[in-house]
Amino acid sequence: MNKQTKKLKLEELGRIDVEGFRQLEKIPMVVVLDNVRSMHNVGAIFRTADAFIAEKIVLCGITPVPPHREIHKAALGATESVSWQYEENIADALQQLRKEGYLIAGIEQTTDSISAENYSIEKGQKYALVLGNEVEGLTAEALPLYDDFIEIPQMGTKHSLNVSVCGGIMMWEFFRNLK
Repeated sequence: MNKQTKKLKLEELGRIDVEGFRQLEKIPMVVVLDNVRSMHNVGAIFRTADAFIAEKIVLCGITPVPPHREIHKAALGATESVSWQYEENIADALQQLRKEGYLIAGIEQTTDSISAENYSIEKGQKYALVLGNEVEGLTAEALPLYDDFIEIPQMGTKHSLNVSVCGGIMMWEFFRNLK
């Protein structure tokens, strides 16, 4: 078979604009960033949240907020399409999300973590996925506020993934199960 494969140009992708994105029905997933310090990680998470039509992002603690040139470098405009809010205290953010009916799932290695491939994602349930600081992970004082902890299995010598990579893997898992 002699097939000619070519890369698609941006105009061939049929992407929607920001207003079109705002009108889309989102998947019932909020991404919460708990003291994520890197602006590049924040931007990458915005871009991924746009790709997988997350409802919004909640930025907590020391997490930098848009607009900022360094966030924009990775977000490529997703800070304009994805709704976001800032909440100083992670516990306040999680308590508010629980009141709104979200199941709070921390992406963290704990004694109670469920491996991602064994985690049951239920249609009709709203989820808040919480990603922690690049060094310290989730804020320890807030651990009692979580319903579940999910861990991405890893086989190499490192014990963690970059937070934006981790967020991308988990957002994809929830997107493919909830869309």
